[in-house]
Amino acid sequence: MSIDWSKAEEKPDKKQAVEGRFLLDLRAKVNDLEKQLSETKNDLNGTQSDFKTTEGKLEATTKDLNNTKSTLDSTKTELNETKSILEQVNSKLEDKIQTVNNLNSEIEGLKSNLENVNSKASELEEKLENKGQEFEATISSLSSELDASKAQINGLQDQLANIQSSSSESQGKIDNLTSEVQELNSKLTSTQEENTKLNEQLMELNNLLLQKDTSIQELSHNIGAKEKLIEAQTAHLDEVETELGELKPPEVGKSFYSDETRIICPMCQAVGKNIRTVDDKETVFSYHGNIPMYAKKHVCKKCGYEWK
Repeated sequence: MSIDWSKAEEKPDKKQAVEGRFLLDLRAKVNDLEKQLSETKNDLNGTQSDFKTTEGKLEATTKDLNNTKSTLDSTKTELNETKSILEQVNSKLEDKIQTVNNLNSEIEGLKSNLENVNSKASELEEKLENKGQEFEATISSLSSELDASKAQINGLQDQLANIQSSSSESQGKIDNLTSEVQELNSKLTSTQEENTKLNEQLMELNNLLLQKDTSIQELSHNIGAKEKLIEAQTAHLDEVETELGELKPPEVGKSFYSDETRIICPMCQAVGKNIRTVDDKETVFSYHGNIPMYAKKHVCKKCGYEWK
């Protein structure tokens, strides 16, 4: 007889007659259930252990994630600071370039002035030379006239002496000769005055030429000073560009500690610090907001050759 479960539920205190095989089956089922319960407990314990391990890993991962976030925030801060420094350096670089352009304009103006001064000096030298030649010709002519006048005066004086000694009738001729002598003396005086004026003009031309030479020397000195200033500005500009290259963040996909000595100039075979990496303004690589990111190119400081 099997177990009547409905009667057992209605009257749990009442005994029932049960065959032994049903009890054995029941015990086997109970044993199976206990075994399954034990296995389930073991699986549950393993699952709890795995859960604790996973929970530890999750906490470690969360901690690493927080550390990564902190590092990322500090990196972003450093990147913003670097961008600010780059903007300041770019502003200074533009100011230096504007200063160099202004100096070049001043030098061009000074060179133009120097050419004008040289042209005027050449014209003055040519005029001075012409005046000198004219002066020499005038002096030679006046000297000849003076000598002739002196000879004529001597002749007239001799004639006058002869006339005075010969006869009193020649008084009229003596008066005429005296008048001619006075005229010749007057011509001699005017000739000497003209000679004095020509000497004064020659001295004025010499002074003017000396002033022009002084102006030319001052302009040459100013040009030399401007060229030295441009060289200093250019050297400072190279230093600023070098600092700018050092402050720029490393390119994506390249190591920050790249070996620059491997870059060789195709023209003069220069390497190392003689090779400078600059932005290629003709090639835009990407845009970061409104800021263009340019591709890079190499410039040799020795020969000036550029290549990508």
